[in-house]
Amino acid sequence: MATINRFEDLETWKLAKSLADDVYAAYQSSPALKRDFKLWDQMNASSGSIMDNISEGFERNSRDEFINFLSYAKGSSGELKSQLYRAESRKYFSKMLFEDLYEKTDKVARKIGSHMAYLKTCNYRGIKFKDRTKIPPTKPKPNDTQSSERKENKKTGSSSSEGSSKQ
Repeated sequence: MATINRFEDLETWKLAKSLADDVYAAYQSSPALKRDFKLWDQMNASSGSIMDNISEGFERNSRDEFINFLSYAKGSSGELKSQLYRAESRKYFSKMLFEDLYEKTDKVARKIGSHMAYLKTCNYRGIKFKDRTKIPPTKPKPNDTQSSERKENKKTGSSSSEGSSKQ
């Protein structure tokens, strides 16, 4: 398997970019959607967020962070699906265009889900953690026994000097 060094080489990112381009083309072809700036802004943001989160997660150089950002990207695809429903119900574009964009969005979401599942099976944690293969156990501090005695005395209301003082 070839090593991928750039997020632009990821199939999930390529699909997300193509989807964002298609969403923009739909906007350009719909005068009605151009007038509904709020909905268009949300659609533009969520389609861009899909590809942005894929690239940001990849650049973190950590498998676990990448999975987390892929999760955000998948969530943004869910947002876009909902926005597509709103645009279609408002007759901003045809049923055929809606179905095409919805299917592409769903394909991106499925691909992201598969990518996440694959990453969860990998033992490689990423460059960020190359020196952190094992977390060393913490050693008790020399004053830990004294501080635990003080804590216990606070609970009982006595001090360590009370029991040992002679009058």
